Amino acid sequence: MNTPHIRMPLPGPNARAMIERDAAVISPSYPRDYPFVMSHGRGTEVWDVDGNRFLDFAAGIAVCATGHAHPRVVNAVKSAADRFLHISSDYWHEEMTALGERIAAIAPLAEPAMSFLCQSGTEAVEGALKLARYVTGRPRFVGFLGGFHGRTMGSLAFTSSKYTQQKGFALPLPGITHVPYPNPYRPLFAGIDQGKATLDYLRMLFQRNLPPSEVAAMLIEPIQGEGGYLVPPDGFLAGLRQLCDEHGILLIFDEVQSGVGRTGRHFACEHWSVQPDIMTLAKGLGSGLPIGAVVARRSLMSQWQRGAHGNTYGGNPLACAAANATLDLVRNELTANAAAAGTYFMARLAGLAERYPCIGEVRGRGLMIGMELIATDGSREPAAKLCDALITRAFHNGVLLLSCGVSTVRFMPPLTVSFDEIDEVIECLRYSLDEALQGID
Repeated sequence: MNTPHIRMPLPGPNARAMIERDAAVISPSYPRDYPFVMSHGRGTEVWDVDGNRFLDFAAGIAVCATGHAHPRVVNAVKSAADRFLHISSDYWHEEMTALGERIAAIAPLAEPAMSFLCQSGTEAVEGALKLARYVTGRPRFVGFLGGFHGRTMGSLAFTSSKYTQQKGFALPLPGITHVPYPNPYRPLFAGIDQGKATLDYLRMLFQRNLPPSEVAAMLIEPIQGEGGYLVPPDGFLAGLRQLCDEHGILLIFDEVQSGVGRTGRHFACEHWSVQPDIMTLAKGLGSGLPIGAVVARRSLMSQWQRGAHGNTYGGNPLACAAANATLDLVRNELTANAAAAGTYFMARLAGLAERYPCIGEVRGRGLMIGMELIATDGSREPAAKLCDALITRAFHNGVLLLSCGVSTVRFMPPLTVSFDEIDEVIECLRYSLDEALQGID
């Protein structure tokens, strides 16, 4: 493969110097997969400090929805910064109220929506859990294996994509029951319909050891992210909604990774026309500025009394300005591009799978796509080493990728990505797969 944009063996001298400085002062807990040291970016393209150019198909873990340094987002932030940098959430300002109005206009809830603004997906999940307990008075929750909902103690209790995320922190929050997330490619239950099997398992739990009258809410990703970019079977989310309604349980959709146009709809749950009671947003909402939101039915959030929940930086004017510009772009342009580019990308990946038996399944919606790698001996075992090797080789060939699950490469480029950029990544994947396969044989 001709990689004219990679000028030298990686990491280059400036990158090595930065990594050495960083090692002395920054926590080693960050899970960095390869030595990319960023200088600047435009759209889907990013450059490192040595002048090497890459295509970013990780997008800051699905954060850079509008691409890097989109001029309309940058100008909105600059304009807000010229007025004031901060006013606490004890007061009002235009960007914060306007963002609430924008979210309410598109929120897929059964009644008008209200939002609580915060700084991250973790905080949004914490707020959603607090709201659910507050309005129901119930102590228990249901989560799903493979889910990722954050790293603070409440959200961490639900996070179960890797045991390392909970290891060493004792019991972060009691009262959480985890059940399997339905995975037709790797079924845990007997039968073809894994969604129905999971619902039946929940009903059995309610009959035997989990009193449904004590369950405040179920927390689930409509498309599971960190656990493997799993798309639930048709009918599963609707069945979950019905089960919650039967027992007065709130349904919380964690759309932190899947929301804001990522799947070719405003929100992933819209692919199945299922409405949550509460929804969490972050990542792509601010195009890179730290912002999150708890979005709930007005009849629920209006029960929060003055001082029941709050924060210092919620509704920060710069983050809200970025989110307002982002939602305008997503609504008017980028959701449609995510749907079209995602369809094209899935087709190209399916063609790649015909050539490489190690690609077990390509799945996703819009520009939230997973490519699971497997052993080619007929066992269909996850090929974790191959996955790691592919991501490393792709970096050296000019593409930034991340993994999820055990052996799934996830593709989450900016929603501005072009067909030509997708073609370039497909060519890189071919070459990188060949290198990775040779390297582990």
